[in-house]
Amino acid sequence: MAPRSAPTARRLRIGVELRRMRERAGMTAAEASRSLGTTQAQISNIEANRFGVSAERVRTLAHIYGCTDQPLVDALADMAADRTRGWWEEYRDTPPSRLLDLAEMEHHAAALRVTQVINIPGLLQTPEHARALFRQAVPALRPHEIEYRISHRIKRQAILHREQPPPYTAIVHEAALRMQFGGREVARAQLKHLTEISEQASISLRVIPFDGTSFPTTGHAVDYFHGPVPALDTVEVDTAHGGELIDAAGQLEKYRLVLDRMEAVALKPASSRDLIHHIAQDT
Repeated sequence: MAPRSAPTARRLRIGVELRRMRERAGMTAAEASRSLGTTQAQISNIEANRFGVSAERVRTLAHIYGCTDQPLVDALADMAADRTRGWWEEYRDTPPSRLLDLAEMEHHAAALRVTQVINIPGLLQTPEHARALFRQAVPALRPHEIEYRISHRIKRQAILHREQPPPYTAIVHEAALRMQFGGREVARAQLKHLTEISEQASISLRVIPFDGTSFPTTGHAVDYFHGPVPALDTVEVDTAHGGELIDAAGQLEKYRLVLDRMEAVALKPASSRDLIHHIAQDT
């Protein structure tokens, strides 16, 4: 079997969790290979997801490692069995590759929570607003690259309009609402879009006002993807050098706490909508 080329972060996570199971069991890769009746190289390839792994093998390895977390084992087996090729695959050969991971994780998330201080979350942006942001990218994007990014962003937004969309909570600071990227008309249309889309039952848009109390923040945009079980949650922190994926248990707990505290000081959805409407009138 030929090695898989550039597996996505979601596929790689299977191998990461199997390695964590093995390490918690106190087994070396060599010991695991003997129990499985294979080679140490094969265990390394499975953990690196170079060749992929079947649902049956996931369950076998979990048994060998003595993992008793059945919901986790079931979720990993389901991930291994899922060979769905989503719309994002058409972007596989076009950089940046992180867009592939982002779209796939959003598609499979049981729920999403995001926080932004300066920008409107990508899933809530209008094409014109997104275009204004991409025109300011560093390094500069060429016109066709900008349109590519906008196309990808609009396709990502489809998850909010599915028959059964995942619960989506966006915590946005008032500063992001008052930024006039693209000029007043673009900003006004963006605010109007926010008031309309926030009416959807699956979307909770919460605004932290300027006169609110202090709150914890990393200064970066944070996307929290809830997995089928908490152990498979993932965080993406958006930095100047690109997105950074985080899945260590301690760090996940930290970002859950940050989001909880930010949400606690944010206005309720109805009051947030009123504030957005008021800002739109002043824009």
